[in-house]
Amino acid sequence: MADPLDDGELAGDGDFLASFGETLLQTLDLGRWAHGLDLEDIMRTFREQIGGAMRKEDVLRAAVRQELLPLLKTGPHAPKGAGVYHATEAQLRAVHDGYLFRGNVEAVNGRAVSHDTLALGITQLGIAAVGYGGSSGTFSQRLFRKEVTFQMDDPFKQAREYIEQREVRSRKAPRNKDSLSRLATRGIRTYAERAILAERLQAEWRIGMGNPLAYELITGSGYRTLLDASLEMLANLIDRQQKFVFVTDKLEHRGFLTLGHSLDTGEYAILETLESYGQEILEGWRYDDEGLAKASRFVQRYCPQVVMGLYRASNNSPPRLFYAHQEHVHFAVRIAMADSILRPEQGYPMLLDVASMTCHSVFGEDGFQGLVQDAYAQADPSLQYLNVRKMRR
Repeated sequence: MADPLDDGELAGDGDFLASFGETLLQTLDLGRWAHGLDLEDIMRTFREQIGGAMRKEDVLRAAVRQELLPLLKTGPHAPKGAGVYHATEAQLRAVHDGYLFRGNVEAVNGRAVSHDTLALGITQLGIAAVGYGGSSGTFSQRLFRKEVTFQMDDPFKQAREYIEQREVRSRKAPRNKDSLSRLATRGIRTYAERAILAERLQAEWRIGMGNPLAYELITGSGYRTLLDASLEMLANLIDRQQKFVFVTDKLEHRGFLTLGHSLDTGEYAILETLESYGQEILEGWRYDDEGLAKASRFVQRYCPQVVMGLYRASNNSPPRLFYAHQEHVHFAVRIAMADSILRPEQGYPMLLDVASMTCHSVFGEDGFQGLVQDAYAQADPSLQYLNVRKMRR
């Protein structure tokens, strides 16, 4: 998956002007920058910009609702049952009473924190599974990347090789940790969240975050072992589990989210299967021949079984993208909506937030860094290998 710092949306001066309403040269002109912090002027500008943007969105929302929503049933990628539906209060109340509050729904969320120095890199992965009956468990893994691993038979030659190796790594990824750290924080965590959801929980229904067929799993993040394990695990999730719903909290698929803003409270839309999404991955990722064959078979068989949709739990909250098995999509979205209306101002499943808070409490950065610093102090009282200063982001 592309790094979030690599913004592919802006591709030239013309795009900058269209996006920000001024040329890049104007933005770089320090004579146009404000001196100091004038809160009154800042708030006036914010009110003008936000108010103008919201009024334009309201006009767009009315047009989308009237003209485009009715076309979802006949779109080029419309799956069986595509269109707009309404979940009634009675249906959502039945989900509360019969599933959520009886502990028949559990959610999984994960967290990754890292510590990186010249001597050692440590990544802690934590996953929490929760339901309204209480926590179903926490799971953790810690990875230690030691760069100096060999016996120094030729100290001069090997020291020189390590200096060159570290410099090359730094130049290839100046804004990120290296690919192994990205694998740990993205690929392995994403895999573990879905594997625990599919294989370790007992509840009839499970809630996850993001796209169940995540990009880093369908590609293996460049690692065949992760690719093989991911495709097997996801096949089990779709074939055997089926009763799942995944919800995203990011501004992904902004075009679809624009459709979602035209929904009213309690409405949901079924958009399309993940067939085109899977094909885009196959066409854009560099697999070896065997990996491409495995990924292609998976995409062909399983992507048509997972549908993407939108729901809106409240007019006071943003729309949410969801993913579910095509055979259970209507009940799946009711599970997500019923959990989301518990906090109508958020419109997001509360169980996912509870799982996130559990991860923060058990596997949070403060506790992790405290343990690391204590261990460094015991191993090296001078702390020369501990980088305690947080870098600017």
